Amino acid sequence: MPNIQPKITPIYQTSVFKFEDLDAVQQYFDEPGSRYLYSRNGNPNSDELAAAVNHWEGGAGAVATGSGMAAIFAALMTYCQAGDHVLCAADIYGGSAALLNLELSRLGITVSYVPFEELYDLQAHVQATTRLLLCETMSNPLLRVVDLRAAADECHRHGIKLVVDNTFATPVLTKPLAFGADLVLHSVTKYLAGHSDVTAGAVVAAMPEDVARLKQIGTIFGLTLSPMESWLSVRGLKTMRLRVAAHSQNAQLIAEFLERHPAVEAVYYPGLLAHPQHALATVQGRGLFGGMMSMRLADDAAAVNRFMQRSQRFPFAPSLAGVDSSCSHPLYTSHRALTDAQRAELGITVGLVRLSIGIEPVEELLADLAQALE
Repeated sequence: MPNIQPKITPIYQTSVFKFEDLDAVQQYFDEPGSRYLYSRNGNPNSDELAAAVNHWEGGAGAVATGSGMAAIFAALMTYCQAGDHVLCAADIYGGSAALLNLELSRLGITVSYVPFEELYDLQAHVQATTRLLLCETMSNPLLRVVDLRAAADECHRHGIKLVVDNTFATPVLTKPLAFGADLVLHSVTKYLAGHSDVTAGAVVAAMPEDVARLKQIGTIFGLTLSPMESWLSVRGLKTMRLRVAAHSQNAQLIAEFLERHPAVEAVYYPGLLAHPQHALATVQGRGLFGGMMSMRLADDAAAVNRFMQRSQRFPFAPSLAGVDSSCSHPLYTSHRALTDAQRAELGITVGLVRLSIGIEPVEELLADLAQALE
């Protein structure tokens, strides 16, 4: 048989790998990483994705997981056990809040929410059992930008870890580990894979001992990613730099258009000069601001419905970051799990619409928004 050297890693669509004899099995356990046993423990495709995301984030190692939620769970379990306490930024993705409120509480892990303005002064929030602070580089859906260096310094001053969800920003804009974060996670489903055809996640650690713990958690809980999803994610990752630049360029023009539109009460986008963290976002994002934004229309469900029904280029789809634009409604979808009080405090009302800006010709997107907002 000829010696075939493929340019692209093949898809190892197998649940298990063969061994020649007992000595070969023993080698697997004596020399971790020397070969493969079972795809829940490791697979060339999922390992390739983990290595690629780790390279982007500049970590000591990474694991690929079956979803972004699995990545959040793995990150939290790296540091937490029964009796521990977690701090979480108040304006966090609703799925993260649901995991903390509904499931980790059953494991004996408690949570407190920290208002955005208090992320850099945790004295009133830290307890003896506090293990970590969970936040997002850019919050979902209000696009508040966290000063990662200040947050990391404050966490470490109190002896706790900083875990950052970098899904909105991507490592093209910001690499949280470089600012002092201990773990960084992604919903690979979004910008890293980029084409709305994959469900995946990843966690990257700054320290080797945390990498080992992440791999243990992934294997034992069965959080690992399938070969096909891994292969598709690696393929998408190769164009991430170009895609994120195009997303950002389109989003900047659209945010400026919406900021001037009489039907729009507010626009939340770090690229706007009026954004409270614009200067910080400029530095942390290296001049790019990403493809996500939210706009506030009148708090009138009928008006929001008319916008969604009229738009041809922004279909209502409760996800984000594909090459095609879309819109979502945090109150009805991503942040439904928050309490009424939490949503009211954050300003997540019926008029708030989240936009994921794609890479289509921007003049087509602008024309569609103009007619949909009439």
